[in-house]
Amino acid sequence: MAFELLDHPIVFSQPLRWSRVAAWHLHIPFALLLVDLLRPKRVVELGVHYGDSYCAFCQAVATLGLRSECFGIDHWQGDAQAGGYGSQVLEDLRRHHDPRYGSFSRLLPMTFEQAHSGFQNGSIDLLHIDGLHTYEAVSRDFHSWFPRMSDRGVILLHDVAVRQAGFGVWKLWEEVSRAYPARLLRNGFGLGVVVVGKAPEPKVDDLLNLSESRWQALEGLWEVLGQANERRCKPRQESKGAGSSWARTLFRKTKR
Repeated sequence: MAFELLDHPIVFSQPLRWSRVAAWHLHIPFALLLVDLLRPKRVVELGVHYGDSYCAFCQAVATLGLRSECFGIDHWQGDAQAGGYGSQVLEDLRRHHDPRYGSFSRLLPMTFEQAHSGFQNGSIDLLHIDGLHTYEAVSRDFHSWFPRMSDRGVILLHDVAVRQAGFGVWKLWEEVSRAYPARLLRNGFGLGVVVVGKAPEPKVDDLLNLSESRWQALEGLWEVLGQANERRCKPRQESKGAGSSWARTLFRKTKR
């Protein structure tokens, strides 16, 4: 059956989590859609930070009534690219996350390497990699977690479009997009979608096999929905304070 957007009204949902770190905001409608298409049994995110992307996955699971397990992994101490920060980031996220999603989701304050042994091979349907963005780090994350992916597995790579010093996701994207079925969302900071499973979900295949013209139309829709969400969520955002200067810089970059 061909992909029909209106069969998936969840894409028009207002995000419940909307921080000042805007790097993922334009991709939230796609995240909601992907969960609807894939219906993952297990979702894992590497690099949660303020939790906008992770909570979008959880929001979709809750809205759709799925019996999914979700795991957000981060040491919540920052890094050379995100800057350092204290425990208040995780504490703020928990206040939002725990009452809404605590029945099926866990936030794991640890390194990716520490968490790795807690997952069996073939057990993850959806993996989002958004940790340190050097080529060495993201390549290590991709290849070390690859065996954990199921036969329906999909991996998301964030910041594919960023080529400033120290960012190397684009380089990994060039490698994996030649080796596996893949599609790139070019808005925002770029989100790469890689189907790594041997028996991919047909509904995901239908989406990724759209013609270039229809794919571009969807990218335009993500842009419009992201801007609409920004207008709706801005009062909530402002009520939480000014945020860090790094977060304000990202917010301005996304607005361009």
